[in-house]
Amino acid sequence: MKEAIRFEYKTPFIKRLFDILVAGTALLALSPLIMLVVILIKLESKGPVIYYSLRVGTGYKIFHFYKFRSMYTNADRKLKELKHLNQYGATSTSTTVADASTFLCDECKANGTACQRPIYTDKETLCEKIYEKRQKAEAGAAFLKIQNDPRITRVGKFIRNTSFDELPQLWNVLIGDMSIVGNRPLPLYEAEKLTTDKYMMRFMAPAGITGLWQVEKRGKAGDMSEEERIMLDNAYARDNSFWKDILLILRTIPALFQKENV
Repeated sequence: MKEAIRFEYKTPFIKRLFDILVAGTALLALSPLIMLVVILIKLESKGPVIYYSLRVGTGYKIFHFYKFRSMYTNADRKLKELKHLNQYGATSTSTTVADASTFLCDECKANGTACQRPIYTDKETLCEKIYEKRQKAEAGAAFLKIQNDPRITRVGKFIRNTSFDELPQLWNVLIGDMSIVGNRPLPLYEAEKLTTDKYMMRFMAPAGITGLWQVEKRGKAGDMSEEERIMLDNAYARDNSFWKDILLILRTIPALFQKENV
């Protein structure tokens, strides 16, 4: 990222106490389930049980954002092998997918050098040029859509559908990286673009597992735009309190039983 912009945000004592009690209790209560997920992941595929991506939270602080691994460790390499499974056929974007597996763009290949500005996402690392091409391709159609994606393990599919892959974020809450309620921490490449006065307000609130836009999304028909999401993040940053957080948690519970992910 560019030079970090930092804001001082001091978590209210009652909010921090609530986070510790909820996260600690949940980790203890769910420990049998967590152990079962760990065992199943290890039995099905080699590699670490937990992976992390770099996320930007309160005051543009960068931290390790934890999840259970749901894909094979060589998932990026498999993209090259899966081009023929792309539901949208072999297009020019398929070449981009193959190139992404080497983390090199055409321009960098021509120069014989590695990409200097890699983009870090939850699932892969790729050249910024490739990411931009991917975003343009996705504006018209899905970049890569594979039915029964073989990169995802059987256990991975289950924990994604049930959101069990998010359980390690309770550790993020316990150590103070996040809160139970707040604005979702963003990947570096997204946060870097939100450094203007219009958007930076969202980073003056705590980073959280659930928040205002996740709940409001349930009341909307269709997908929520990125602009709408950021405006709701700003609204939460301007007006939040412990009791409003409790109301958001109560509104989140029924949302968990609906189809869309929060």
